Amino acid sequence: MPMPGLAGGRHGAEELRPLVETVYTALADGARDRGGAMPAGGPEGVAARLAQAVGDVLPRGGTGEREALYTLTHALAEGSADPAEPLCAAHLHCPPLALAAAADLAASALNPSMDSWDQAPAASELEARLTTALAALVFPDLPAPDALVTTGGTESNQLALLLARERAAGGPRVQTVCGANAHHSVLRAAWLLGLPSPVVLDTPAGVLDPAVLDAALDELPSRALIVATAGTTDAGAIDPLPEVAKVAARHRAELHVDAAYGGPLLFSRREAAKLDGLQSAVSVTLDLHKLGWQPVAAGLLAVPDGTALRPLDHRADYLNAQDDTDAGMPDLLGRSLRTTRRPDILKIAVTLRALGRDGMAALVDAVCDLAAVLAAKVDQHPRLTLYGPPAISTVLFRPAGATDEDVAELRRRLMYEGRAVLGRARAGGRLWLKATLLNPRLRPEDLDALLALAAGPPHTTGTTEGSTAS
Repeated sequence: MPMPGLAGGRHGAEELRPLVETVYTALADGARDRGGAMPAGGPEGVAARLAQAVGDVLPRGGTGEREALYTLTHALAEGSADPAEPLCAAHLHCPPLALAAAADLAASALNPSMDSWDQAPAASELEARLTTALAALVFPDLPAPDALVTTGGTESNQLALLLARERAAGGPRVQTVCGANAHHSVLRAAWLLGLPSPVVLDTPAGVLDPAVLDAALDELPSRALIVATAGTTDAGAIDPLPEVAKVAARHRAELHVDAAYGGPLLFSRREAAKLDGLQSAVSVTLDLHKLGWQPVAAGLLAVPDGTALRPLDHRADYLNAQDDTDAGMPDLLGRSLRTTRRPDILKIAVTLRALGRDGMAALVDAVCDLAAVLAAKVDQHPRLTLYGPPAISTVLFRPAGATDEDVAELRRRLMYEGRAVLGRARAGGRLWLKATLLNPRLRPEDLDALLALAAGPPHTTGTTEGSTAS
């Protein structure tokens, strides 16, 4: 077998060209053979088809580049839940822009490793410039905001709690306080970092109640870090940030805002006001592989002053020797908890350069408008019940008269049949179907098709395990 080609170097592009054509073909064929939002048959069906297509995943003799690339890419495409399909709307799992995916190919081919400047000269400079600009979007009136690139909301929230712990070093232990609407990563981060278990406040209305928060802080003898949410996973709800910030200030507590979902509202002149109060935070989580149309991963943690990141400084002589740093070589090791990491900044930078803030705003506004349209359609539908108006682009609804068991079974059936992918969320003590609209190309007829599947035929008032609506 001939020596395989390399993606980089002077001849890398020519090595890639025919392989990329193979990927194009496999993606198109796989999407055609899937035929919809996701493959039918559930886990067993997908496993059987993959086993048949792939066979021995570690063969003694190779099958060659083109065959391997086509076979496995086709199998993955045929077996994917594709967020670009109109009826795939379950999670904060966006359809990435083709532009961003193309930039990701370039990043993979060049393969800069973002742990030392001599492995990523241009990428490290691009990251420094863009993280500063994105941090200024969050903290527009401050002189030196900064941001770190992360793998997403979970890593960003963990970093936020770590920085809070380090700021409190030598004093009372940090006590995290959050709502029941907070992302699970907040509780996990406290556990990983050896912090006390978070005080979790009930959020029956879906958002933090400032009065309840105020009373809870009255009872805490230790230093508190309040974690508010701007865009909950279940409903896209936004905590009342200005009021929460006032409570934090009154108690001399710090505020971290998990805006993994809602953060990109800042691009929109119309929607940005929903995030008023964000600038009062000591740290803010952002995630552009949600409402930013980036391939995974594209997370950020923004801080109002770059000096807040100094606790992350770390030395490894082979990566950031002190004399190299003194000589002016940028130090990347304190820019992440990871060592080796991809240049995820490239796809973000390409997207923002191509679209500009106005182009990003148009995409944000489009999905928010689609959510409003879907909510109105649900509200007017005789066989569906709406939970409430969407705060961002998530709509919760359920068949009128259905039990929670009916809702769960309906969701699974639509998914296993490959007809639609809807999420599930608990709100107000009930189980709801969740449509998270992140595809700006959805049409009104796509929304109608989604609701027709969820509502079932006119004679159906609910679903059961044995006789679900179709």
